[in-house]
Formats: sequence, structure tokens, C-alpha cells
Amino acid sequence: MSTCAIVSFRLGLTDGVSIVAGSWAAALERFGFDVVTVAGEGPVDRTVAGLALGAIEPPPFSEIEEALRDADLVVVENLCTIPLNLPAAHVVADVLRDRPAIIHHHDPAWQRPHLAHVTGLPPDDKAWRHVTINKLTAAELATRGIDAVTIHNCFDTDPATGDRPGTRALLDVAPDELLFAHPVRAIPRKNIERAVGACERAGATYWLLGGAEDGYGPELDRILDRATCRVIRHPLLHGPDIYAAPDAVLFPSAWEGFGNPPIEASIHRRPVSVGHYPVAEELRALGFRWFEPDDTGTDALVAWLRDPDESMLDTNEKVAHEHFSLEILDERLHGLLDAAGWLP
Repeated sequence: MSTCAIVSFRLGLTDGVSIVAGSWAAALERFGFDVVTVAGEGPVDRTVAGLALGAIEPPPFSEIEEALRDADLVVVENLCTIPLNLPAAHVVADVLRDRPAIIHHHDPAWQRPHLAHVTGLPPDDKAWRHVTINKLTAAELATRGIDAVTIHNCFDTDPATGDRPGTRALLDVAPDELLFAHPVRAIPRKNIERAVGACERAGATYWLLGGAEDGYGPELDRILDRATCRVIRHPLLHGPDIYAAPDAVLFPSAWEGFGNPPIEASIHRRPVSVGHYPVAEELRALGFRWFEPDDTGTDALVAWLRDPDESMLDTNEKVAHEHFSLEILDERLHGLLDAAGWLP
């Protein structure tokens, strides 16, 4: 059996890269690969401490080489794209020279103002294939002399039904309490303050699922301590309960490489408020009907909740099925591997 190794900083957790890597792993297994995961953090098959985001020392070449020795194909999830552990990225790239590899790009450095000065990524090699999660990044790579194909993040479009009563009871939320979920990590670009403001305006309880990262804890505490709405900080494993419990989903981000929650909310037939980051416009153009993240949009969302128009949910669900199903992922990824001659 052919082996495919998926490599990143962290895998098997609730961040967007881990979730997408999980869907790719399942697809690769359907194609006949034996998939192994390699990362610095998370419940993975092979842990290499030097790959972690907070690693003090880069991983030795020999350790990466050994972790990938039996891999016929390697998928690098964002590690060679965003410079959050630049030494590790260089080691992984060196190990993969002249080997079949997919460099899967989520967040290149130039899309983040505080990282835009880093120009050493992504690496390239004639043996590799580059894949982006949006068309914007593919176009930007082309201007840098790297050809890439776009495979949007894809999802189970026929998911299990979540446990609304049970999850709300777990959160101590009353059956008639208006609950807005914000399923993100707490970092500046997630626009926590705007999400809290929407809940205050709507008279809703604010549910933040992720913890603070990148030193954002003090600012997060400041925002939440001043909130005039009820605040719930309760993590939950990624799954249907996240979307079953709330009445609406908030996603007012200033920037995202993609943004899984608006698609997932659409699949689970929940109204969602979405910020106007560039890739959101790419997604909106497919036909999604999402609420604006400003005061007017919040008022419109509250009005919709009082008198729901199911046709909006029908439209969003249909767009998600047409463009972001696991069947589409299988088709596009299989085609890429077939063209490269990398199928088992």
C-alpha cells in the first residue's frame, strides 16, 4: 500500500488547517493511501517537536527524513506557506527536494501585514505540486512564478444532526435564550469586539468557542469584561453541536485565508453574519446570502430570526452542496494526483 504523510505545525485539533487536513486525509484513504500524520503538536501518528509553532530549536534534518522515510507522497499543510516556524519550513523543504509532494497553501506571509516582510516562503521544486484554498492566493502565487491549482475547502454536506437541547443545557443556556456562536480562536483579526457588539445590539448571549492565542489574552479579557451581554467561553469539539445550539453564527473577521464556519453554518442551516475580507467576497460571489456584520446587518438578522425566511437557508445550503461537498474534493484531488501519476 502507498503511504501519504501529512505534515504541519499541529494536526488533529480544532483549527481550520487541522480540519481541512482531516478531510484530505479521509479522501486520500478513499483513494487507497495509508495516511500518517506528522506534526509538532496534536494527536498525531508521529510527533516531531521541532515542527511546533513554539519550538525553540528547528527539527534536525535526520529527524524529518526519518519521519517521512516511508512516504510515497507528502502533503505539507501550510507549514511551508506561513512563516510561523521558518527554520522548520526550510528543513521540511530540503528533505522533500525531488520527492512527490503537495504544498497546500492556506495563509501566505504577504497576506498578513505583520509577516509581509518575510520573503523566504513558499519554496518550490519541479517535483512538487502547489494547491491553494482560494483563487486569490493562486493568482498571487502566479505573479511570483509558482503555478498552483485551487481546491476550496470542502465539507460533509449531509452531516449528522447536532444535539441542540443537550448542548444548550451543557452551556446553561435556556431554551428561549437568544444565543450567537463565534466559532473561532481569539486573535485580533477575528474581530471579537464587533461580534460582542452584535450580541449587545441583538440582546443575545455571546458564545466564544476558542481560547486566546498570540498574546491576545489581556485584550480579550478587556473586551469581555466590558461586555453588556452575557458571555460564555466554552470550547467544544468540532462537530454538529456547534451549529445546532446557537440561533445564529457570527464571523465578522477582518481577514481569513478561507473561513470554514460560514460554509458549515450554511450546511447546518444556520443564519450567519460574515465580514468582508477578500476571500469572503470570492465565496459570496457563488450565491451565498449572508448578513452584514454591521449594526444594520445585525438588525436584519434579528428581524429574520423573528420571522425566518427559509428560502435564504435553502439557497445557502444549495450553494454549499454545489461547490463544497466532499464529492467535489474527491474529484479535484483525485484529478490532481492522477495527472501527476501519484495515485496508488
